[in-house]
Amino acid sequence: MRDIKKFTVVILFVSLSVIGSLLKLPTGLGSVALDSAPALVAAALFGRNNGALVAAVGHLSAAFFAGFPLGVFHLLVAIEMGLLVYGFGWLFQHHWKKAAYIFFFIGNAFLAPLPFIFFMGSAFVMALFPSLIMGTMANVLVSFAVIPSLVKLPMIDSRKMPHA
Repeated sequence: MRDIKKFTVVILFVSLSVIGSLLKLPTGLGSVALDSAPALVAAALFGRNNGALVAAVGHLSAAFFAGFPLGVFHLLVAIEMGLLVYGFGWLFQHHWKKAAYIFFFIGNAFLAPLPFIFFMGSAFVMALFPSLIMGTMANVLVSFAVIPSLVKLPMIDSRKMPHA
């Protein structure tokens, strides 16, 4: 029964991430989606592995709906997103909540695009920074606002949460 509940929770958050991938923020270079917020919430409330899975699938769905503008490189971004949310969840679980948000923000907005210097050039990466900063901030703010509210729900047993 526990595996079914865990699977249901993961599917719910993957679904929320897919919906978030459809909510686009217009930015200077393309658009940024709200697909990371459900992954951050999942990592905080239900563990870093679940959050990482939600992040990777959420990014791939956002890329799918955008027409895969970076082609196969979206697999690299999905892996990066999974690792960043995993790190966020690890820090959150160890009660370093502020550090978790800072880690995710710096990692997603500034470090994750750096490998693209080798493929697309530094001008492309520099052009991405404003969009990524805005998108990351939006996802962080949504998760920062939602997590404390969800902790209070009676259906969520805070004693079993990774951060409790």
